[in-house]
Amino acid sequence: MPPTPGGDPDVGDGSGEDGGAGRPVTTAARLLLGAEARPLSGGYSGETFLVGAPGEEAVLRLYLREPGRAGIDAALLALVRDLVPVPRVLDLRTQATPDQPAYLLMERLPGEPLDRWLPDAPPRLREAAGAGVGRVLARLSGMPFPGAGEFVDADLRIRPWTGAAGGLEEWVDAHRKSGGLATWSVADFAGLREVARQGQDLLDEVRRTCLCHSDFNPKNLLVDPGTGQVTGLVDWEYAHAGSPYADLGNLLRFETDELFAGAAVDALRTYGPPLHPEFRRIAQAVDLFALVDLAGRSEQHEITRAATDLLLRCTRARDLSGGRPEWGRPARG
Repeated sequence: MPPTPGGDPDVGDGSGEDGGAGRPVTTAARLLLGAEARPLSGGYSGETFLVGAPGEEAVLRLYLREPGRAGIDAALLALVRDLVPVPRVLDLRTQATPDQPAYLLMERLPGEPLDRWLPDAPPRLREAAGAGVGRVLARLSGMPFPGAGEFVDADLRIRPWTGAAGGLEEWVDAHRKSGGLATWSVADFAGLREVARQGQDLLDEVRRTCLCHSDFNPKNLLVDPGTGQVTGLVDWEYAHAGSPYADLGNLLRFETDELFAGAAVDALRTYGPPLHPEFRRIAQAVDLFALVDLAGRSEQHEITRAATDLLLRCTRARDLSGGRPEWGRPARG
């Protein structure tokens, strides 16, 4: 079962100080470089900071909870460097001590977060941004791996998934008594299992495995506000080897902009590896893992509520789409 952070909420104000855990993290960042460290929104660890003087800023990512991930993220950035716009690594510490956390120091990429820019962008730029995002998706989905799983070290060796790796139905059953799903009626839960069966039938037809960013959505994409060109893909903390349709499902989960979404899908079809005829539904099937995970969480906020509402629409329609449009040009006969 792949990690399912693709709809994790950006709770709080991005200060990294929610829940009382952010202040020590901010202090550690300041002590590490002896510079002002300003927490960045995005990512959900509260461990990402902007450091340095204006015009000479860099991004510092601490790894207090998972020190081993620092080397993995650095290796991933090196792997995709010439294919996808990612920051250069300026400094790296992979060995953590009580006084010196593992970290990555990266260049700060230009551009604005897509989620903030897109709603007010003119139509031609929304379409241009969608096409650029689709090209990035095409490049990622064309980077093969021999099997699905999580990266375990800086050599990007893969450990196969464990737990509910049996498939969507097992994943749904494992969340029956979790969070909001515990209050679902017998009929609704039966409908969810039926949708999961539909999804698993589609997933069983996919044999190819590729690099997945696993949090591929507008909050982690940067664009040039004047051209719509993609200038960065950030926050690789959940990247893994998995389905070539996972990032597409994440991107389109809640998308409502027809110009942007249609251009992204068309660019993926044009520039990426050949897609399954049912690629849209397969993307929704992969994303069902994340929707179930979000609906099964005990905390309630905007994203978990949106995921639960979408999951209920899918359940009651007995269909993976839940009424969502089929973005992009129709397939040719």
